[in-house]
Amino acid sequence: MNEFMRQALEEARIGIEKDDGGPFGAVIVLNGEVVSKAHNEVLKRNDPTAHAEVLAIREASSILGRYDLSDCEIYSTSEPCPMCFSAIFWARIRRLVYGTTREDVAEIGFDDSLIYDVIRGDAELEQLEMVSLDREGCRGVLEEWRRKPGRRVY
Repeated sequence: MNEFMRQALEEARIGIEKDDGGPFGAVIVLNGEVVSKAHNEVLKRNDPTAHAEVLAIREASSILGRYDLSDCEIYSTSEPCPMCFSAIFWARIRRLVYGTTREDVAEIGFDDSLIYDVIRGDAELEQLEMVSLDREGCRGVLEEWRRKPGRRVY
């Protein structure tokens, strides 16, 4: 077994034992060395964003002092959910290695298929009302940022 996936699995098992959240673990690696590892802590933190991948990215960014993790890899025990995939994308991680598929995790109750359908435009979320409000005022803030000298685009 791959050593990094083994550590991700160990993180998942720690989370299961502690009842911190779902059975998921993640490890971020830089130049063959583990930078961070985490397990799902949604229940522990009462935070729906406390997925293993997101927590591992937060820790790696803090340790490395940067948000750009393009020289890192992430090992996850499962194919990331849409939120975690987006976090991996925005962290610019270039390589994602995962174990189980989204279909596998759907079988145990973690079904993200509706989210994928909404992203593709094939479905709508009945549980979420989306309202656009004061677009011009909000665009003004975007324009202020765009005009700011020395702004940092990430």
